[in-house]
Amino acid sequence: MTSMGLFTGILTLPLAPVRGTVWIAEQVLEEAERQYYDPGSIRRQLEDVDELRQQGVISEEDAEEVEDELVARLLESRRRGAGEGL
Repeated sequence: MTSMGLFTGILTLPLAPVRGTVWIAEQVLEEAERQYYDPGSIRRQLEDVDELRQQGVISEEDAEEVEDELVARLLESRRRGAGEGL
């Protein structure tokens, strides 16, 4: 390690726990987004909404509102997938 690298390492050592915490938070956010935009999960939720509608648990208006949100998430999922080269 060069003296400049050693010096920088010593000065930034107190920040190591913060960098670790930030890294963990980024990993948690990525996983949460992956699950939130997972097409399989969204499709299951759409099926659940349809079932609740058929059972009369939720109104047609509420079902449509939830479905609109889920479809928007599904479209965003596809957009994100296209952006990642999938």
